[in-house]
Amino acid sequence: MTKRFLFLLLLAGWQQVTAQSLFMPRNIRQAYEKQTRNESGAPGARYWQNKANYDIQVKFEPATNLVSGSETIVYTNNSPDTLRFLNFKLFANLFQHGAIRNMVVTAEDLHKGVAIKNFKINGVSRNLSAVTGTNMPVNVDDLAPGQKAQISLDFSYVLNENTHIRTGSVDTGAYFIAYFFPRVAVYDDVNGWDMVPYNGVTEFYNDFSDFRVAITVPGNYQVWATGDLKNSQEVYTDTYLQRIARAEKSHEVIDIIDSADIRKGNISPRNATNTWRFEASNVVDFAFATSNHYYWKAASVEVDPVTKRRTRVDVAFNPTHLDYFEVIDYARATVDKMSHHFPKWPFPYPHITIFDGLDQMEYPMMVNDNPVSSKAGAIELTDHEIFHTMFPFYMGTNETIYAWMDEGWATIGEWLISPMIDSSIVDSYGMPNYNAIAGKAQDLPVMTPSNQLTDAYMTNSYPKPALGYLYVKDMLGDSLFLKALHHYIRTWNGKHPQPYDFFNCMNTGSGKNLNWFWKSWFFDDGYPDLAIEKVIHNGQRYEVTVVSKGTKPVPVDVTVLFDDQTTQQLHKSIECWEKGNKAVTLSFTSSKKISKVILGSTWVADVNPSDNVKVF
Repeated sequence: MTKRFLFLLLLAGWQQVTAQSLFMPRNIRQAYEKQTRNESGAPGARYWQNKANYDIQVKFEPATNLVSGSETIVYTNNSPDTLRFLNFKLFANLFQHGAIRNMVVTAEDLHKGVAIKNFKINGVSRNLSAVTGTNMPVNVDDLAPGQKAQISLDFSYVLNENTHIRTGSVDTGAYFIAYFFPRVAVYDDVNGWDMVPYNGVTEFYNDFSDFRVAITVPGNYQVWATGDLKNSQEVYTDTYLQRIARAEKSHEVIDIIDSADIRKGNISPRNATNTWRFEASNVVDFAFATSNHYYWKAASVEVDPVTKRRTRVDVAFNPTHLDYFEVIDYARATVDKMSHHFPKWPFPYPHITIFDGLDQMEYPMMVNDNPVSSKAGAIELTDHEIFHTMFPFYMGTNETIYAWMDEGWATIGEWLISPMIDSSIVDSYGMPNYNAIAGKAQDLPVMTPSNQLTDAYMTNSYPKPALGYLYVKDMLGDSLFLKALHHYIRTWNGKHPQPYDFFNCMNTGSGKNLNWFWKSWFFDDGYPDLAIEKVIHNGQRYEVTVVSKGTKPVPVDVTVLFDDQTTQQLHKSIECWEKGNKAVTLSFTSSKKISKVILGSTWVADVNPSDNVKVF
């Protein structure tokens, strides 16, 4: 055996050990043992995921808030397992009497649950047991690997009027309707059936599916929805078809519906009802919104310089909410910045609609955003929710258990894109929350399943993971970071990545083993606490020594103020703590006299900033 071969063999063994050095729960480990996932970060040779096609006819009656419809689902079992039951999600049962909730619902919005009738599997009627809550398991004849099941049913419930939790009535004449149809839950290679109930706080995990949805509303209502409108000539008169076509080709903002259009009332054919037909392929959810008095502004953005593909950006809003007249500019800029700056990936969908609602929530190609009082707030909310297009929707992550795999990305997206839109913005969303909770008993590792969290849910979902992503970006540099991130996106879009797939993809894509960082920031307890230990100088050479009093590494940012009011910035990435050292020294030369040294910056967490200043 040559020395070179022995070295390569030992190196391969070391790489295998380090790739496994992060603690991995047994249910996730078995996916690697079964070769559905690979420690390189790629899907394994035996990776699979199931698929459903939905054909839905839904009717909404504003006078009564009744949502009713029928659907046919073709569900394909691509797993190696024989399925003996199917679990259905009834998310509207959040408002059911007796359902367990961790959000407040007014008594007026409680109902008996989603009513399901004429339930059939492969044409055979099935009697359903009564369910309380959002899971509805249904026994089936053995569904073998590779087989399909056709499910048909009718459903109805009353849309919530007073308690708007991601969906519901906005005002008299405006409604955002999401989670309205019974759907087959995810069955995956890690946990089997997703049986985690929807209780209000934690969000969703759905399979990539194809949708054909026909939405019937009163004739004076407009509809915006996930997917492409397939019968535009049946629901819009010529004037509006022309305006929409202009918006799809122009960066210029087009007023598709304004006050004059609302007064004239000739937007759609004057029928008692109109039916709007949408189709969407390979998306994880479907939502729609409808109104009889909203304005509509639109423009489009070239998102792919290679293909010249454009994304239409729509904003539908109540004209009494003045901030919304500018939201089209923020939304259009966000799509542009996402496509060309961060994450520098072409916006993946043909359109995105921001609807003036009562929440701050995302859906494929749809956003439900409340009005806000400040420009900065409107920008930050708009770009945060649109950023979710990539995470979780394009990437298919499990928000229920790993909220940080989507909210953390939307948070760093907000931090970075907001000042691109308005350079006066310094977005510190979530930082005060983390600095306040870090190291306390209720502060838990980011890897703690989100559905097990209470006090730490906000910090573990938003600022802590966003800091982790930001610190890796800083450590690798923009070019290498984007190379690694694009490797992750390219490898897993349209699938269901778990945390280890992300960690391993970033390792592989960057060519660096970053497990020391993943462990310290995502797995370990602890808190960040830096302090200035000393500042010494010898002639024109200065040294600033910074000590880590805490147990979580963070980057080191130092601002040096001179007597002439000028400043100098010093920086070390989080990599300076990789070896476990407790102190680092930053050196610089200057002929000026120092007046003050300040440690810290907006996105460097620190539980005790009182020892971060030296005055001379």
